[in-house]
Amino acid sequence: MTTTVISAGDETSYARAISEVAAALRAGALVILPTETVYGVAANAADSRAMARLRDVKGRGAGQPFTVHVGKRQEARRYLSNPSPLVRRLARKAWPGPLTLVCEEPSPDRTEIARVCTPEQLREIYSDGTVGLRCPDHPVAMRLLSEAGVPVVASSANRRGAPPPLDVHQALRDLDGLVEYAIDGGPTRYQTASTIVEVRGDRWRVQRAGAIEPRTIERLACSEILFVCTGNSCRSPMAEYLFRHGLAARLGSPVEALEAAGYRVTSAGTAAFAGSGASSGALEEMARRGIDLRPHRAQPLTIELVHRAEKIYAMAPEHLEAVLDLVPAAAGRAWLLDPNGPVPDPIGGSAEQYRACAMQIERAVELRLKEFLDEDRDW
Repeated sequence: MTTTVISAGDETSYARAISEVAAALRAGALVILPTETVYGVAANAADSRAMARLRDVKGRGAGQPFTVHVGKRQEARRYLSNPSPLVRRLARKAWPGPLTLVCEEPSPDRTEIARVCTPEQLREIYSDGTVGLRCPDHPVAMRLLSEAGVPVVASSANRRGAPPPLDVHQALRDLDGLVEYAIDGGPTRYQTASTIVEVRGDRWRVQRAGAIEPRTIERLACSEILFVCTGNSCRSPMAEYLFRHGLAARLGSPVEALEAAGYRVTSAGTAAFAGSGASSGALEEMARRGIDLRPHRAQPLTIELVHRAEKIYAMAPEHLEAVLDLVPAAAGRAWLLDPNGPVPDPIGGSAEQYRACAMQIERAVELRLKEFLDEDRDW
């Protein structure tokens, strides 16, 4: 067999070539493709002959799983009947990218992909109640995988015991003549393998170290929401506690279990006195809603808090400006809490002013909660 090598550098013929390779992949061909980590060799998981060849090339026996590769993050939905919030969160934040997720799937026959795969083909995708999923961040791989239109599995394009290839020439040293196509996308960006993370429920562990460090996974695994006002004694604590209680209610979770499940809600002030409590007016308004604000302790706004937060909601334009002065790159994740305008500061005001302030915050929090939960589900 002669392996056809296609260069991604010729844009005119490249688009036609990718369509040709995608058709060949559907028909059972093996294909070397570039990713941002290492070069892989891919096969149609719904073609038993292609899978037998892939196992022979890789020296891998039956029952040893390959990783499913998808061209778009949303395509991973086809392989999971009920993905956990943590799986959705990691996929939403890290894909496309150098992260492989090993996810629980106890019922492969209930997944969308089961509609087009036989039980035998499903066994090529699932193993011991899990499936490995990867969405590579490389335009060639993404386009090829999307155009193929079949479940594609892949592994590093090397023979057993050889190092994973970092360019097409290294891949061909092992696999030339054993595969129909090889796409040359240049040297890989990260020059190392993807990080493999196993997710079970709301817990994760690194199965294989790779391009993403564990501390980055830890940050990606948590959704942190930050509310900002001036003194962190009235508006932002009320927003923090209202959001936290509303989130817990919608998730059917105790408030105290949110952080363990990967949700952290906090607040800060641009001119806060660290350690001070909530104002009496804020305490009274939250008590009216059955929420105890007494544990709150003020903290000043810091660069670290801004960097950690996935979403930042400011009470007034000056607070938004303070956030962006600290971290200009936060512009895409920082907004006014109330899109209709600023929340007036009730400090030193009457009970009626506190009540009006709390009601405005409550309405805005309801809106932001819906946005957040809709996005968390749309992975």
